[in-house]
Amino acid sequence: MSDVSDVRSPADLLRRRVAADPSRPFVTFYDDRTGERVELSARTFDNWVAKTANLLVDGLGAQPGTRVVLALPPHWQTAVWLLACWSAGLVARPLDPAEVRGRGGDLAGLVGAGPAGEPYLLAAAEEVLPDVLDDPDAEEVVGLSLHALGGPLADAPAGITDYAVEVRSYGDRFTPPPGVTPDTPALSVTKATFTGAQLVDEARAHAAKWGLDAQDRVLVDMPYTTPLGVQAGLLAPLTSGASVIIQRNFDKASLDRRVTLEHVTAVAGLSGWNDASGSVHRLA
Repeated sequence: MSDVSDVRSPADLLRRRVAADPSRPFVTFYDDRTGERVELSARTFDNWVAKTANLLVDGLGAQPGTRVVLALPPHWQTAVWLLACWSAGLVARPLDPAEVRGRGGDLAGLVGAGPAGEPYLLAAAEEVLPDVLDDPDAEEVVGLSLHALGGPLADAPAGITDYAVEVRSYGDRFTPPPGVTPDTPALSVTKATFTGAQLVDEARAHAAKWGLDAQDRVLVDMPYTTPLGVQAGLLAPLTSGASVIIQRNFDKASLDRRVTLEHVTAVAGLSGWNDASGSVHRLA
């Protein structure tokens, strides 16, 4: 892929990827519990990002700086939501769904205080919707079924926006609102906040460190709840031209076959395969 030194935001990275190589697979997703496999080209992924960003801005009234809490597992739709938030100048706060269970809707200890106690938007997997319905700080709650075929929620509680139903009516082109710049806060994880420009700088550094290029296929078994997970599972492959394979409910028995079938060249988050730092490990 050509030099990206003039690109300063994650949304810029995605636009560059679509312009350079729209048809080649960018994200492949496996759920070993359901047997699901989904593959998205850069163009298809970008369309989902645009639709989701339009839903956030036009449908839910998000403005630059709005916090969006993502109680979502490793999934291609989680990656879409991250890029949609960054495209619209929103601050994404990924959470492990397991962390919100049993909290009675009180996520304050996980999310942290926002500007002047402002509420946030909450996107939650269907499996944890009962645990977040009573969150007093969530201005809007969006439920994601995460079904392989894009099906709606099995049982949508009153007041919940069903992502699979609503997102389809929004356009697949998105124009950022005024005020969104590379220096807009974009990601809040592990008590740190990163701007879009910082995320891109980190992506370049990690891609160079890991030696990623457009020929690579990176198999990742990591959540998006840490800076390293965001880089290995999304941004470093995006900036380098590589493609990423995201796993959920990973079955170790499928590893060797998956590595062969998907032409995997590097892995991250797999027990026994990583270096001491837990970063991307290249296969021989």
